[in-house]
Amino acid sequence: MPEINSLKEILAYPKRIVITTHHKPDGDAMGSSLGLYNYLIQKGHHVKVITPSDYPTFLQWLPNNPEVLVYPHQEEVCATHIAEAELIFCLDFNALSRIYDMATPVEQSSALKVMIDHHLEPQDFDDYRYWSINACSTAQLVYEFICKVMEEEDLINKDVATCLYTGIMTDSGSFRFPTTTPAVHIIVADLITRGAENWKIHQLVYDNFSESRLRFLGYCLLNKLEVLPEYNAALIYVSAEELERFAITTGDSEGLVNYALTINGIRLAALIIERPDLVKLSLRSTGDFPANEICKKYFKGGGHRNAAGGQSDLSLDATVAKFKEILVEYKSLLIQ
Repeated sequence: MPEINSLKEILAYPKRIVITTHHKPDGDAMGSSLGLYNYLIQKGHHVKVITPSDYPTFLQWLPNNPEVLVYPHQEEVCATHIAEAELIFCLDFNALSRIYDMATPVEQSSALKVMIDHHLEPQDFDDYRYWSINACSTAQLVYEFICKVMEEEDLINKDVATCLYTGIMTDSGSFRFPTTTPAVHIIVADLITRGAENWKIHQLVYDNFSESRLRFLGYCLLNKLEVLPEYNAALIYVSAEELERFAITTGDSEGLVNYALTINGIRLAALIIERPDLVKLSLRSTGDFPANEICKKYFKGGGHRNAAGGQSDLSLDATVAKFKEILVEYKSLLIQ
């Protein structure tokens, strides 16, 4: 694979560029994508951000969000941009399966593919890679890419800083996860210096939900939370009917799994949700418990050690039962 530094010469002149990220983008996915977008347009590049699905409304205030194309809504236009691109930046994912229906057009495009990501076990679909599992977020890596690879930190204006701060803040759990190193705080301080209004960003992301979402949260904690003290585990499981009852939209279940992890003594928390086509799982853990191993081994997924996701073709009840059965295998790790 060519050295990432050679992109400095490639990006010295205007190019047709597509930026994409994973299905159901979160704060890091959209923050890193629009952060890179707002950087590249300053250099005169022709850039399109294309997402493989919709994404939460609480992220749609980000600078230049109106320029984002959603692939399922504008498939023909998006496919043309992908086919004509000279570079495709793949942010916050490391396998083409993570972009669903976009995988084939991206793979078939003659564009150079650039992966910027922090997840384990990247697949070899890219031509250039800026990757580290030690980074707290892809937004951190985009910041480093601009400063260290491109050596253009002066192009981190307020729009870039705002987007990258959002990505770092959300993927670091508001700076509380172990990956929040001293280097991350130095980066965040620089982003604030360059215009990121930290208090305002936090408010727009975390204090911007609907009334139905808040009632849904209360309902889940009261009625759908199950604590398994014999395994130091807890789970929340939600049916499709319950999602419909509370008019839940994309992003409304964001962070719900973390409430189960706040219970004293709990080392593993799971959120299991019945979607129209399959059952989705989100796992969170503390310490060195491998949540990603469970997702990879049993639920066709993966992720980080303490934050992972997967899916199941079984019913909701059968998936919940399967999860509980798996806990028996991991009991010695959970109760140590």
